[in-house]
Amino acid sequence: ASPVLQKPIQLGADIVVHSTTKYLNGHSDVIGGAVIVNSEALGEKIKFIQNATGGILGPFDSWLTLRGIETLALRMEKISASALRVAKYLERHEAVEKVFYPGLESHPNHALAKSQQKYFGGVISFTLKGDSMDDAIRFVSSTSIFHLTDSAGGVKSSISHPVSMSHKAMSAEARQKAGVKNSLIRLSVGIEHADDLIADLEQTFSTVLKKQFSAAGKL
Repeated sequence: ASPVLQKPIQLGADIVVHSTTKYLNGHSDVIGGAVIVNSEALGEKIKFIQNATGGILGPFDSWLTLRGIETLALRMEKISASALRVAKYLERHEAVEKVFYPGLESHPNHALAKSQQKYFGGVISFTLKGDSMDDAIRFVSSTSIFHLTDSAGGVKSSISHPVSMSHKAMSAEARQKAGVKNSLIRLSVGIEHADDLIADLEQTFSTVLKKQFSAAGKL
């Protein structure tokens, strides 16, 4: 969500941990983090640990992060608007089983997200009908604008297949228990035009899944 979309301290949190690698930097060229606290006393404790362990960014990484933060609000507004359009497109697509995005009214936590956030962010997940792992792998390997990578939160849109990438180390039983289906696909929407992103997905659906769904009389 980033601090632009949600302010956990105002919602009662004592400590907020941000990955500056993601939206704060926004350009996928820094690895770092930040800890935000709600009191000076707690801040002193965190500062002591930081000083003792040496967990700080170098000057150039700090500069890159500060550079990215200057455009954070503009990026998050653009990303969120595009992601909502992409999510609505996916929700209507006949090859899609389910879409997970808090900006959709169909999401079980839509009302909660709406009450806590300014916008709904850029990360979308969806599953394919038939839940085929092979179809999902072919899909994520065939997009043009969405780049295949585990990274998220940058200006460039990305796509990934959790079962074969980020969640590969988990057993099939653990993934099933966590709700990570074989065909689950994750998108991180960037700042490209929403029309281009939707066209990229539409082209991929048509070329990768057309044969399967044509045989079933669905396309």
